[in-house]
Amino acid sequence: MRPAREEDLPSAERASAALFFEADRRSRRVCEPEIEPRSATASKQWIERMRYYLRVDPAGCRVAVGEDGEVVGFAMSQNRGDVWYLATYGVLTRYQGQGIGKRLMDAVLAHADGRPGLFSSTVHPAATRRYRLAGFTLHPQMRMVGTVDRSTLPAVSGLREGRADDFEWMDRLDERLRGAGHGPDHAYMLERLRLVVSDDPGRPGYVYIDEEQGRAALPAAAEQRTAQDLLWQALAASHGDTLVNCVTTANHWAVDVGPAARLDIGQGGYLAVRGMAEPAPYLASGHFL
Repeated sequence: MRPAREEDLPSAERASAALFFEADRRSRRVCEPEIEPRSATASKQWIERMRYYLRVDPAGCRVAVGEDGEVVGFAMSQNRGDVWYLATYGVLTRYQGQGIGKRLMDAVLAHADGRPGLFSSTVHPAATRRYRLAGFTLHPQMRMVGTVDRSTLPAVSGLREGRADDFEWMDRLDERLRGAGHGPDHAYMLERLRLVVSDDPGRPGYVYIDEEQGRAALPAAAEQRTAQDLLWQALAASHGDTLVNCVTTANHWAVDVGPAARLDIGQGGYLAVRGMAEPAPYLASGHFL
């Protein structure tokens, strides 16, 4: 086990793609679509995102490497101000049970240096035991999937396109909701995603929209009504099947939106938090938490 290097990323991506494809197939419900392997575009995006982490906070990124030089385990974490987050973590199935996952987790938690932290986890029994033993509270998550019934979309007002000069108040909002701002992550996301924000300073809130996949990312607001408006705006931009995930019980404002848009509700892993409250109104999302 050692610090991750840029030349490790293609191998780490292959390990990640294989591991999560297997996990998704194992947890797939009969009523859900067949699981597809990670696309070439998604693989490229994964490597690009990990390269970003190596540039911003390399000490939080660790890999375990086999005798052939291939990555067999990885833990990519980041410190942002007073909060730590684990972006992605896993060990290839044939290497599990050898203590590799524990050593990786211990290393990135040492990097956290006592900061409160959060991450989104699968339901893998061994992994969830490890998270709980490390002091994390596991909040069950819901996920909402399906095609939006466009006849249900309400007229939403009071929103506008976001800009880089919104980051300062967005970070202040993040501090209220999760203990620290996203810092440089906002600039990274703005380069790749559409940002929509509340136009009312008294009702701050924002959401990123992945227009390629038609999904909301990181909806956050000072109060639930604004959060719902932002989620509706993101759903209006969706096309075909969409996904709203990381919905915890503190965020039932999102559950009210999903069924109204004719999305189906299912269960999907845990939001693991340590030293902090369950963020709300806020949906952790993807690698940026």
